[in-house]
Amino acid sequence: MRTQSTELALALYQELRSRGASSFDAVVSDMGLGPEERERCRGELLDLGLIVHTGTAHDDQLALATGKSEADTDAVAVIDPEIALLRLLEKERLRLREHLQQADTAYSALETLAGSFLRAGSIAGSEVEVEVLTDYRRIQQVLEDITDVIQHDLASMHPSALQREVPERALSRDRRQIENGVRVRTIFNQRFASVPDMAEHFRQKVELGVELRLSPVVPMNMVIADHQFAVLPVDPEDSAAGAILARGPALVRSYLALYEHCWHTAVPYGEQHAAERGGDGLSEQQRAALRMLASGMKDEKIARSLGVSLRTVSRLLSELMQELGASSRFEAGVRATRLGWVD
Repeated sequence: MRTQSTELALALYQELRSRGASSFDAVVSDMGLGPEERERCRGELLDLGLIVHTGTAHDDQLALATGKSEADTDAVAVIDPEIALLRLLEKERLRLREHLQQADTAYSALETLAGSFLRAGSIAGSEVEVEVLTDYRRIQQVLEDITDVIQHDLASMHPSALQREVPERALSRDRRQIENGVRVRTIFNQRFASVPDMAEHFRQKVELGVELRLSPVVPMNMVIADHQFAVLPVDPEDSAAGAILARGPALVRSYLALYEHCWHTAVPYGEQHAAERGGDGLSEQQRAALRMLASGMKDEKIARSLGVSLRTVSRLLSELMQELGASSRFEAGVRATRLGWVD
């Protein structure tokens, strides 16, 4: 939509065009424009490239010979709209090219500084990198950065309730990750299920699509992303001591093995009471073995996860089969699932 100022500038342009190269102030005076209108119209026409200051290129031979150049006056030359448009487009093209060059230079610099963090997929299996983070804001920024680059899986566990972390910020990260197709898992200490604020936080996480489990024992704070990044406490007994950011699958897979053990021994949120409806006589070790059995895990891996021998695993599974009245391990896993003993 044209404004009154634009309409006035166009009227001035038409008048200048009808006169050719002429005194700008003379035309302004003839049109009865005030000082503010003069400056506004002049600036608009110059910005659009519809007028230019006259210089020696506009002088005739007499002016050049006598030294009476119009460059020393307020004379302006009028430019055809088509030419002005082409010049404006060329100016914008050059400006964009310059900005693109600046952006490319900045990208190259940031890529070099980011190193392996932004190119996690290119890290060789034997390469590892460790960074100690002592500033809380830096730790939060690392978590935000991980949210931006993670592609597949995020696993975390928390032995204590959220203290310095803002629940809304944590839920926002969960939402962004799930919307990007990331599988999000988390483990909390089961005692927090009876704390109203934490229970509400758990409920909101589950509604977003987070897989949440509860465990009587959670060894430490831990965040693992895509088997490539792990954020761990410097001191598990002192959360204020800072965190360690570990990069590289050769190092992170060890922490992931610990996490998977904790995951299989934990109970899905919302089913902690349902699990107690049957198998009240089962020990925590038997329950963990049962969950791993139902997930199809081999005896050797169950033994490693529980930290026991194969003979002990065989005994545990035999006891579970007897408790469930199952004739095979497969049947035991199916029955346990139907009874709500496992997720």
